[in-house]
Amino acid sequence: MKITGIEAFVAEERLHTPFYFSQFGFDRRQLCLVRVTAEDGSYGWGEGYGPAKVIRAGIEFLTPLALGENPLYVEAIWNKLHLRALDYARRGVLVAAISAIDIALWDLRGKLLGQPVSTLLGGRRREQVQVYATGLYFTEAADLPARLAAEARAYAAQGFRAIKMKVGLGVETDLRHARAVRAAIGPDISLMVDANHGYSFSEALRFAERIEPLNISFFEEPVSPEDYEGYAELRRRTSIPIAGGECEYLLAGFRRLLSGRCVDIAQPDICGAGGLSEVKKIVALAAAFQTNVIPHSWGSGIAFAAGLHLVSTLDPLPGRLRLPEPLLEMDRSENALRDNLTQPAFHLRDGAVAVPTAPGLGVDVDLDYLAQRAVD
Repeated sequence: MKITGIEAFVAEERLHTPFYFSQFGFDRRQLCLVRVTAEDGSYGWGEGYGPAKVIRAGIEFLTPLALGENPLYVEAIWNKLHLRALDYARRGVLVAAISAIDIALWDLRGKLLGQPVSTLLGGRRREQVQVYATGLYFTEAADLPARLAAEARAYAAQGFRAIKMKVGLGVETDLRHARAVRAAIGPDISLMVDANHGYSFSEALRFAERIEPLNISFFEEPVSPEDYEGYAELRRRTSIPIAGGECEYLLAGFRRLLSGRCVDIAQPDICGAGGLSEVKKIVALAAAFQTNVIPHSWGSGIAFAAGLHLVSTLDPLPGRLRLPEPLLEMDRSENALRDNLTQPAFHLRDGAVAVPTAPGLGVDVDLDYLAQRAVD
């Protein structure tokens, strides 16, 4: 059995309501998918996280290295791609291109072996995964705190038991927003904040001190992803768990994050940090540092399905009889690509989503919809 085709696709949808966060804004959603095909016609889908057109170029660059290989040799192929990129792409979009191909290979391997990806990863510990709603981005609304509060109430009404909101506009502004959201959802729903590294260390420390009474479950990306010392010092000086790793890459990158005791929660993006082959190693490394993993996920149903399979196999740390279930991010911001590109749809029940049981990732792509939204 050999790999006979690797095709990269970029799809785009314009937003009805543009939104922004601490770094930049969006007026459209765009993503890059890849389809890997074997000589018997079987195929697998993968996705890269980051600038879609650049990731597509990376996939095209790497394609000759994977063509003709045995699709069951997923990690051997990963190593071949990684070695080709190592001299000039230890971080960033070329790693995301490797991630996309790797996820597609896991999907294809599962189909060839007739097993879901979670089985190939070692076996699921749960049939459904607890998820948290990511939304509450900034818009040009006249009364932004009221709009954020209304959005948070809507997520709670849908059954989410945990919600993450954006911060990073400034300590006082963010404090007003966080207080409005906490008042809207009450004390029983978990609330997390994400600055997307929009704070200096002193700002992050001041904000953490001010929001501690709001019972924040974690503070994500408080400072620059390159400020490892700032992460570690902030973690020492606040009772709020510190989360990070969305902008980290590969096992070596997470070794530095974890050995520096920078985070309580590691957040690799499966579509960016190296794919399932590398993130399962990151999970093992995190376990050695007694650090839980909550993957970052902000793409299509391909990315979300990969997250479901991975999180279904996680053992929470430390081990004991009763612990909260591991979490997965579920993006709820406007994204027609996420909602329409893959089938079947994912359904929230009691704050959780069922792990697909079909071979591979358990989702497929609507090719007609993809063709209609394709970017040349």
